[in-house]
Amino acid sequence: MQNSSYFIEKLRLAPHPEGGYYREVYRSKEKISGTCLPERFSGERNFSTAIYFLLRRNDFSAIHKINQDELWHFYAGLPVVIHIFLPEQEYRKIILGNNKDNTEFIAVVPAGAWFGAHPYIEDYSGDSPDFSLVGCTVAPGFDFKDFELAQKDKLLSLFPESGHIIKKLTG
Repeated sequence: MQNSSYFIEKLRLAPHPEGGYYREVYRSKEKISGTCLPERFSGERNFSTAIYFLLRRNDFSAIHKINQDELWHFYAGLPVVIHIFLPEQEYRKIILGNNKDNTEFIAVVPAGAWFGAHPYIEDYSGDSPDFSLVGCTVAPGFDFKDFELAQKDKLLSLFPESGHIIKKLTG
């Protein structure tokens, strides 16, 4: 069985600032002028970007937000739980995986939503994969100028009923 170390080496993944491992695999050559984008963007952006993203069994993607919609694609390993906190103070949970009965293959996180993720390990045994491998596509293309890590206290005040999740995914 292939494990997280195999994919980190094979796909040449590096640590990601929000947790887990990643590598950008696509950045469009063409760009959109900043004058054609909504005000939340500061300057031009590539049309689109895509990454591989891997979380080991006990890793998590810290809650953060970006200015773009983010499309998540499931590839291999454990399913991934994506926790989404929408600006309207609505919470959503999506399980991304390859079990068609209770998971999705593709999920969208809307622009401006706070979100974090972790492998879904609740129903898995010790012989399960030790990782979740997904892809993330962003349009307009990702730029770290569009990235903001969540402040735990601020999110707790907006979503007090999700305190256990927020505490887990904000370190």
